[in-house]
Amino acid sequence: MGPRLATMAWRNLWRNKRRTLLTLASITFGTFLSVMFTAMQDRNFADMIDYAARLGGGHVTLQHPEYQDTPTLTRSIDHVDQLIALAQADPGVTKAVARVQGQAMVSTAAQSTGGFFLAFDPTAEDEDSLQLIQGLVAGRWFDGPDDKAVLLGRTLADNLEAELDDKVVYTVIDKHGEIAAGMGRLWGEVGTGAPSADGSFVMLPIDRVRESLGYGPTEATEVAIFLRDARKAPAVRDRLAGQLPASVVALTWDQVQPELSGFIAMKVGGARFMELVIMVLVAASIFNTLFVSVMERMREFGILIAIGYSPGQLFRLILWESAWLGLVGVALGALLTSPVYLYLVAHPIDVGAMTAGENMEVAGVGMPPLLRIGIFPENLALIGVFVVGATVLAGLYPAWRAGRVEPVEAINLV
Repeated sequence: MGPRLATMAWRNLWRNKRRTLLTLASITFGTFLSVMFTAMQDRNFADMIDYAARLGGGHVTLQHPEYQDTPTLTRSIDHVDQLIALAQADPGVTKAVARVQGQAMVSTAAQSTGGFFLAFDPTAEDEDSLQLIQGLVAGRWFDGPDDKAVLLGRTLADNLEAELDDKVVYTVIDKHGEIAAGMGRLWGEVGTGAPSADGSFVMLPIDRVRESLGYGPTEATEVAIFLRDARKAPAVRDRLAGQLPASVVALTWDQVQPELSGFIAMKVGGARFMELVIMVLVAASIFNTLFVSVMERMREFGILIAIGYSPGQLFRLILWESAWLGLVGVALGALLTSPVYLYLVAHPIDVGAMTAGENMEVAGVGMPPLLRIGIFPENLALIGVFVVGATVLAGLYPAWRAGRVEPVEAINLV
């Protein structure tokens, strides 16, 4: 009886082609909008998270337990070589590097200003771990971890009236809480894409900074850990947490950068609400189609019951009709969405051109200049299940009405 009901339901849908086609059009367009909304979110926010991770502490950060609340250079961690080896043994980790971050006063012969410095080993970093390598706009990169060199954000260099090869002095509070200073030549300028960062960013070779701070050769403020998929950060953090000494904690990117996490959560929540509204409107159109169809066929249902059909069979018949609408609508939505999706994958939208070249930033992280799209497979599957589920739910009441037909009264309807 199941296959026969499915066949009957399919034929019933095409008894009123115009109404069915209009309903399928609404499901198709709703699927298209849901997929495109989600695809823009998934790729764009994944890019933002990766970009932020490659600007600072990675997708997972190992640091002193008190550093997050009080980020001073006195709260360092030691034996970072062992921590890096521990992290790289995890199957989800692609890279782990030691870094020193903190506040500094930066001075040239002309000006002085406060800034934020990042010290790292240039021989251990690449574009997959340090986004700033791609941001070099003038000069050259460090050769090694003990170079007597400085790289500045391009706006900071302008504010300090610094030219390439000028002396730059940075003053910090060292490991013991004392004032310490270091000096280097300006080797290059870097653009991060975030105006506030470009106006305060200082990059230094890690061994020179360790010497200035009184750090040991395996001491740093953090170990930045990079993953293939940022969504796996909590799982990696939990696996590492059980193997770390008490003097080190593991934090995910959203714990280290709560402002960015809050922004993304707000945007995702807004988009999910819009998708819900779209699905409600689609479900309403399906409900209208099925309800009108049921009310028009009450006499027919009465005859079916009179010749031996049960109320349960009529109930399942209408649910089959709603399920067919959902399945066909999702298939048509895939046909409509695929060429647009593939085109936008190959041709990202240039957001920078729309903003007249002005960079936008969130929580000190520059927004990607190109709006790329890409949907996570589980989200795509969820949209398909949700659309079909919404159509079946929309058919429950019409199906219930069909199953409650009184044969004698229905047959006498004109």
